[in-house]
Amino acid sequence: MITPDEIVAELRRLRATDAPTHGGRILSYVYDSGLAAVDRLAADAAALVQPVNGLDPTTFGSVAAIERDLISFSRTAFGSSDAVGSITSGGTESCVLAVLSAREYTRTPAGAGNVVVPSTAHAAFDKAGKLLGVTVRRVPVDPTTTRADVDAIAGAIDEDTILLVGSAPNYPTGTLDPIVELGDLALRRGVGLHVDACLGGLALAWWPTPLPDWDLTVPGVTSLSADFHKYGYAPKGASVLLHTDRDRHRAAFFATTDWPGYPVVNPTLLGSKSAAGATAAWAITRYLGEAGFTRLVADIAATAGRLVDVVGGIDGLRVVGDPTGPVFAVAADPDAATPIDPHRWADEVAARGFTLQPQPAYVQADESTLAASTHLTITPVTSAVVDELSHALRDGADTARGLERSVAPAALRELAAAFDSGAVSVDDALTLDSASTEAVLVGAGIDPHTDPSDAAGSLDLSAVIAAIESLPKPVTAKLLAEFLAAYSNPAP
Repeated sequence: MITPDEIVAELRRLRATDAPTHGGRILSYVYDSGLAAVDRLAADAAALVQPVNGLDPTTFGSVAAIERDLISFSRTAFGSSDAVGSITSGGTESCVLAVLSAREYTRTPAGAGNVVVPSTAHAAFDKAGKLLGVTVRRVPVDPTTTRADVDAIAGAIDEDTILLVGSAPNYPTGTLDPIVELGDLALRRGVGLHVDACLGGLALAWWPTPLPDWDLTVPGVTSLSADFHKYGYAPKGASVLLHTDRDRHRAAFFATTDWPGYPVVNPTLLGSKSAAGATAAWAITRYLGEAGFTRLVADIAATAGRLVDVVGGIDGLRVVGDPTGPVFAVAADPDAATPIDPHRWADEVAARGFTLQPQPAYVQADESTLAASTHLTITPVTSAVVDELSHALRDGADTARGLERSVAPAALRELAAAFDSGAVSVDDALTLDSASTEAVLVGAGIDPHTDPSDAAGSLDLSAVIAAIESLPKPVTAKLLAEFLAAYSNPAP
């Protein structure tokens, strides 16, 4: 029989293949406070509630106490003394519940209703639309500033609109949408407004320079979401969804006694659920307090400003728009003598020890294009490596300058040409079975059965991004779903 020590040793070997979660080497996905005491506290707090089931706070009173404290903390952070809310598993669940609340509050049947969002709004709203039978209308943003266009959003509202969305800030470029203007529009049109602050809300709440109003203090805002497992530095599995109206909050609950078992009352999508993420978040918020968050956010703001200046000084690159908060995006500067492809740049920066996140170009509904870019998430620990990172950004740019953009694998370029000529339709691709779809991937040199420990070195992410840009979006979605499904399952 394998021993516990051997199992843990095996897990350590597996973890050694992962991207680094600490030290500021990966500028997406992870949010490192740089404080060892915070990590230890989170681990200890989570361990104490490991066996607890968050399904029933009347049985496990600690869950109710912790959630009350987190909601109280969030009320203060986001400017409302009487907001009500729920603690969820993450930003996607918070956003889905915001849409569910709007649908149920307006008594809109499934299969009807629409949500109007800027094109930069998180894909979680598309997931909500698919799950809940609600149409999501993505409205073009200004391609230069990437801010939501209030007039365009107004033009997309009709009698079936149940919710508007603004981001604070958005994920792709770090731009803060005009929440005050959106709130005024929501009031005039009699529709709810959700502020998605999942990414940066817990940084903006303590941002050291003045910001336009963006939170629950804005008239017209009916809900707001923010993730504790981002700039609250908690382990994954903790977010909050706040409502300014009790009835809107209750509208998202699922409750039934129409079965022979126990009464089921769920404020979230999950029934049985871990209390670990919420408890860790509770412990961290109590430990840091307002003073601790203020110090960490000051470090973030200073580092982000410095890195924006670094990129601004690199000939061939530009910072996209006017980012507000802890994230920003970098694109090729079309006015430079030699524009630098941001994905080639990301590859070169990765070769120097820092992982950035490439993002494909995006064609909006009005045919305007949001440029291909590379995303950077700045956390407190980034300040400890900012000198080395700045050098990597500059040196990587010097190497990437003049390099041609990555292209999709030949097999996928041929497929793109077939779509363009009409030889193959999107419907043809979407009706392929799983085995045939996998064969397309393998033929393109993207084998989903690669050993996970080798995947980082064998997967050409720039080529994958190029494929996303060249193929119809529904087709790339199907290919990527097939890749991940096969990658996470044992080979036949």
